[in-house]
Amino acid sequence: MNLIQSVYVHIPFCQQICHYCDFTKFFYNEQLANDYIDALKQEISTYVKENNTKIRTIFIGGGTPTALTVDQLEGVLEQLSLKFDLTVCEEFTIEANPGDFSEEKIKLLTSYGVNRVSLGVQVFDNAMLKELGRIHTVQDVYHTIELLQKHGIDNISTDLIYALPNQSIAHFKASLQAAMSLNLPHLSTYALQIEPKTVFYQRYKKGKLHRPAQEDEVQMYEILKATAKANGLLQYEISNFARPGFESKHNLTYWNNEYYYGFGAGAYGYLPGKRYGNIRPLPAYIKQAKLDGKPILHIDSIGKKEQMEEEMFLGLRRMQGVNKRHFAAKFGISVDQVYRSSIEELIQKGWLIEDVNTIVLTEEGKLLANEVFERFLLEEEMLK
Repeated sequence: MNLIQSVYVHIPFCQQICHYCDFTKFFYNEQLANDYIDALKQEISTYVKENNTKIRTIFIGGGTPTALTVDQLEGVLEQLSLKFDLTVCEEFTIEANPGDFSEEKIKLLTSYGVNRVSLGVQVFDNAMLKELGRIHTVQDVYHTIELLQKHGIDNISTDLIYALPNQSIAHFKASLQAAMSLNLPHLSTYALQIEPKTVFYQRYKKGKLHRPAQEDEVQMYEILKATAKANGLLQYEISNFARPGFESKHNLTYWNNEYYYGFGAGAYGYLPGKRYGNIRPLPAYIKQAKLDGKPILHIDSIGKKEQMEEEMFLGLRRMQGVNKRHFAAKFGISVDQVYRSSIEELIQKGWLIEDVNTIVLTEEGKLLANEVFERFLLEEEMLK
């Protein structure tokens, strides 16, 4: 198996820009999309010299990848099938908005081995969907799932957002129950974040956007965990729940701190010794990708210190936590030698628990995960 486990491909086009989204995204334009796909092909060819390279997972995200036409989608899929051996790819996911699929698009996707779809549902309420800037309806969700299952795609994940403006606990419960009634194998959930350069951020600054109280948000998260468990979806990461065997293999690449390519405007990749982030503005990305195939904005050097920090941050996001033996084998030094005082402090606070071989977040620790992760930042001299 190739040292690089996974491939992320970013398609930045959307038919409408959601009010909360700060991902790299642009209104769909056919000519611009054609130019972008040409640039994307150039970037992929520059990194992956040989055809039929073995890879474990592929994830096409956005933006809205399904905003592309059938011909444009086929252009992307053709390039991926040329450069990567899709016959050994275990999981091939595409992100989509409900209502974006035609039968023609689904047939095209399945013909190239796409076997998983991540649906951006967000909330089961038409008025609130409109408030979020979404263009789909709840009915589109049901229709899209029916269409996907008709063509043999059963591995479907739904994305939900909670702690939405003016959302009550009862409203969230109803939305969550609607998601559970679909009986799908995977659920991703996120509390709304107010990000700069979004419509919601502008409203928030003007005092026109009211999020639920923090204690309500905490209660929503507790309801989420209990409801998912009652419906056979086990929490395997802070924000993700799945039936056993349906955990996102692609996202586990990130949380297991393994290497992956990131292709497209604003995409991030992780290769031995470095993380890189691509140029975000489309004209600049297209120009640089066509020039030399490496449209990179910045590269961060990842040495042993950074790797150990990330091993802790990412590992603790998973419910199975950080494996001490794996850490020692990977870095030639034990977790205790590097982090004993931090671990003991966090255990005393009730945020971590440990046994002979694992360190995991407690329920309270999950709520305060970012504060926990801060304790695992290292000073250079600590490694000497």
